[in-house]
Amino acid sequence: MKKKNLVQLLCGVSALLSATCYSQTAPAAEPESTLTFNVGAVSDYRYRGISQSGTKPAVQFGADYTDKSGFYVGTWNSTITWIKDTGTANTKGPLETDLYGGYRGAFNDDVTYDVGVLQYLYSGNNLASVTGYANANTTEIYGAINYGPAYIKLSDSVTNLFGFPSSSGSTYLDIGYNFDFGDGLTALAHIGNQTIKSTSPYFAGDNANVTAYTDYSLALNKDFDGLVLSGTIVGTDFSKRGNKVKDNLAGSGSKDLAGTSFVLGLKKNF
Repeated sequence: MKKKNLVQLLCGVSALLSATCYSQTAPAAEPESTLTFNVGAVSDYRYRGISQSGTKPAVQFGADYTDKSGFYVGTWNSTITWIKDTGTANTKGPLETDLYGGYRGAFNDDVTYDVGVLQYLYSGNNLASVTGYANANTTEIYGAINYGPAYIKLSDSVTNLFGFPSSSGSTYLDIGYNFDFGDGLTALAHIGNQTIKSTSPYFAGDNANVTAYTDYSLALNKDFDGLVLSGTIVGTDFSKRGNKVKDNLAGSGSKDLAGTSFVLGLKKNF
């Protein structure tokens, strides 16, 4: 009986040692490639502080592929009204389609970076037919540095920016901090500054580099197993900079498209 127990003990110790040795020598898991999708809606589509949907709701959807090497590509889409609101009843461009690609890497355990190119496409838009404007399609290159939950990102337009003539070289500086409270509850504090170089009549008298405005936001998000509910306070100093007027478009009436707003959002990630 004792001999049998001794044999069992030795076998158990041997198995334990074998498992321990294996765990110490096994290679670290390789990062995996991922493909994700998202669909959602917001009460007002705000981009860089400015309403793109006439302060009305918008439907949004997208897809992202990230390779284990760090390279990624993706698309994101949203319904909009600003192109139509800029001109007459014949001005069109109801959908924004963003196409992007880039590379994410790390300098060390704390500092990561992200570089890429982003193209905003407004299929079928005829914004160039409106006096003082050019085609709305825009291409930007960007670079970001992340230190833990904080980041700083600079985007530089290599084409005209959102229909402003001769506005290549306009830049946007984005600074933010991500808070993770656990249990799917997160927040993002953001401040950005859009600098526009344009000869558009909209900036009459300011035909050199124009620091147009600063925007800021505070978002609170709750993730319920892939269903994300968000609430965001958005504001700008648009009316205090540049031409010192509110941001109105003919088609949106007296609405201040750059005024302070609270935006509700609901998105499903899968």
